[in-house]
Amino acid sequence: MTEQHRYPWPDASATGVGSWPGEDPDEAVRTVLGELPDLPHLPELPARGVGADMIGRTGGLLVDFPVEVQPSGWRVVDSPGRDIARATSLMSYDLDALTEHAHGFQGTLKIQVAGPWTLAASIELRSGQRLVSDQGARRDLAESHLEGVLAHVAEVRGRVPGARLLVQVDEPSLPAVLLGSLPTASGYGRLPAVDRVHVEAALRVLFAALDDAGAVPVAHCCSAGVPIDLMRRSGARALSLNALLLDRDHDEMVGTAVEAGVGLLLGVVPSLDGTRADNARMSDPAATVDPVRELWNRLGITPDLLSRAVVTTPTCGLAGASPGHARAALDAARAGARVLRDEPRG
Repeated sequence: MTEQHRYPWPDASATGVGSWPGEDPDEAVRTVLGELPDLPHLPELPARGVGADMIGRTGGLLVDFPVEVQPSGWRVVDSPGRDIARATSLMSYDLDALTEHAHGFQGTLKIQVAGPWTLAASIELRSGQRLVSDQGARRDLAESHLEGVLAHVAEVRGRVPGARLLVQVDEPSLPAVLLGSLPTASGYGRLPAVDRVHVEAALRVLFAALDDAGAVPVAHCCSAGVPIDLMRRSGARALSLNALLLDRDHDEMVGTAVEAGVGLLLGVVPSLDGTRADNARMSDPAATVDPVRELWNRLGITPDLLSRAVVTTPTCGLAGASPGHARAALDAARAGARVLRDEPRG
């Protein structure tokens, strides 16, 4: 195996995307560590409400950039209020649970934060317009986000010193930012697309800083139209994608990433309680990972690299699933990872 193909996780690994059902961080962390011993993640529990949602959770990490909830969503304000205090408190509970249950953990641990472009697309300026529409505000947000994320990485490392950290940067809004499909405040128009050069530059600064801090940057987008090449060029060491949305049009971009030593976290397991057909596919590990094996065969990459390069995951977060389905999804992801190792050709 060449140096560029030394992936930061064990062979035949599985993990979760991020969110988890329920409101008890102790139970969630204990479950994830038990179900995903090779590559656990810090679960997110948005069912707890304001401050536990993706935007509020990362909003609580921002430095000197206060936001609060308005009827229309998160908005920039002059000074921190109770919404950010609640987000900070909820994160503290999560980290306390991680400290207790991951005591002595030695291995790779994944944490997740919302990316700067998804924050910019989701947070409003005081005028009510989306922050992404203002270049100066975007720059200030990116700087605050970078400082806050690095502080969060240091905090997690201090609590679990034996862990190698993967930092998954969630960018579900990235395609809309690039395509200019975000609605204006009135809802009657669309905001202009942001230049791809600016998008890539901001991500490159973030990913390089994470690398310098000894963390592995992972870019996640499970939306259709995911900009694979842009995320790879930005310096992501791994890409987290929904495998069920990848088709032949993505082959060249995925192949280029793999050849560059970029790892793949591929969603293969339904993230919601599904139909009878979905449940049947989940119970058959080979059928679960068939889309990945078919992709690999099309790419023509050596089969023995498959289970090292690819981590299996649910297709998206599990917050909307029942607790039973969430556990079954992680079990199916683990079983699928073993198939990729034992039967890579299909």
